[in-house]
Amino acid sequence: MLKLDAFLPYRLSVASNRVSAAVATAYQALFGLSIPQWRLIAVIAEGAGLTQQALGARTQMDKVTVSRAAIALVERGLVARAAHPGDQRAHLLSLTPAGRALYESVAPKALELEARIFAGFDAGELARFAEMLARIEVAAAAIEPERG
Repeated sequence: MLKLDAFLPYRLSVASNRVSAAVATAYQALFGLSIPQWRLIAVIAEGAGLTQQALGARTQMDKVTVSRAAIALVERGLVARAAHPGDQRAHLLSLTPAGRALYESVAPKALELEARIFAGFDAGELARFAEMLARIEVAAAAIEPERG
């Protein structure tokens, strides 16, 4: 019989939601950013000139969420849209100077939050956990291939 408290996909979802809620509260209070907006900023900071489709694939967020977050970031002047030279239907997104400055302010806070959340784990536990997460992602992708 299925017991939710013992069902690992459920437990993983609950843990993910709790971590996301803690992070979202901090990002919203400190920087006025939603989790999807922060994810886009962080991914764009790692590789400018990305399409919304590429951002969706990289973040595993749906098209509507990516689109709404991108629009909000463009309206705030944090992200710039440029025509895609190879696809007239797509745009390339990159951080503006204000977006880069915000990223430089948020990134240390993100690392601080991560440290607080995982303070009770030693380096070996964290390495094993990261490896298990990677294996979970591979197994889940085999069941339902990634978007994009």
